[in-house]
Amino acid sequence: MELKEDQQRQSECAEALLDLLQTTESPEPTQPPSDSPQPEDTSGILNDQQDAGCQTDLTMEDIERMEDVLRQNTTELGDLRTKALDTKFNQESFENNEEKTKFYTGLPNFLVLLQVFQLCEPYITCGPMSVLSKFEQFILVLLRLRLNLPLKDLAFRFNISLSTASRIWHKLIDILHESTEFIIEWPERHVLQATMPMGFRQAFGCRVAVIVDCFEVFIERPSNLLARAQTWSNYKHHHTVKFLIGVAPQGYVTYISCAWGGRVSDKQITIQSGLLKNLLPGDIVRADRGFDIADSVGFYCASLKMPAFTRGKSQLSAYEVEETRKIANVRIHVERVIGLVRRKYQILQSRAVPIEHMLTKPGEALALIDKIGVICCALSNLSVSVVPLE
Repeated sequence: MELKEDQQRQSECAEALLDLLQTTESPEPTQPPSDSPQPEDTSGILNDQQDAGCQTDLTMEDIERMEDVLRQNTTELGDLRTKALDTKFNQESFENNEEKTKFYTGLPNFLVLLQVFQLCEPYITCGPMSVLSKFEQFILVLLRLRLNLPLKDLAFRFNISLSTASRIWHKLIDILHESTEFIIEWPERHVLQATMPMGFRQAFGCRVAVIVDCFEVFIERPSNLLARAQTWSNYKHHHTVKFLIGVAPQGYVTYISCAWGGRVSDKQITIQSGLLKNLLPGDIVRADRGFDIADSVGFYCASLKMPAFTRGKSQLSAYEVEETRKIANVRIHVERVIGLVRRKYQILQSRAVPIEHMLTKPGEALALIDKIGVICCALSNLSVSVVPLE
């Protein structure tokens, strides 16, 4: 009995030991309690890291190629921005482009342009609904004066309607005229004498006060028969209006008359315009042969210098030849000034001015063409003189 009990006990111990070994070799995972935090699933992160490792697997050649493409795109973008800015007419596009300023405005540089704009700016209206800024409205008017562009062309350039372009044109012309007419001023005698060019000093001393001449501007054919007769010019063989212009020896416009019909004589416009009222005793007035105004100039105790007439004479005297030569040498200056004004602002020469510019608005003393003549001469005075001082 004792032997059987010992064998049975040994058998139970062997089974218990076997069970213990099996439990140690393959333990079952224990379930964490329900309230304990669950471990994060890192399989997605590992996959992303593996993908990232695949994406950044680039050679230096690939990186350099991408940098070259980026630099090229940046350069092209800068060029496009510059070209887009050049096609606009805002203040920024003129600020760093002197050639653009000269071409579109006729003024020597941006600083002068800005000074003229600042004279007009307080009177230019620009509300929240305005399509154009104050500066763009100002440039629109200068563009038409400079290049004589039709209003339809300006409407396309500034992306506005034709009626808006017309309204800005008529409004800004009044503002420009009021703001710049002071630039045309008859100088004091001591100023004339102190700045007299050497060519005038040698020919006439320091007594030349003004050189007078007239220039004509083509206009459309009027429908009124009386207006046709008054504006027909036998000299130009066209319907014109005529301006009397006075130029100082220094080469600046000191007087500009209102527009007269092209039929009027140079003598009549000089006498009736009021230019001679500015003369002082002892002044010399330089004029061409058509200005037979010696008596009118003499009324103000001044003298008239003009080329000698050759009609009815077989030969000029030595004195007349010398005087004519002196007068011809200085006369070229007024022709250059008039040419400069008309060349700078082609509204005075390139195409016939619309007939509505000849009309005077109710309550106003000047027609639109009168204001245009004053503005063009005033802006021309802001450029460097064409007459040399020495």
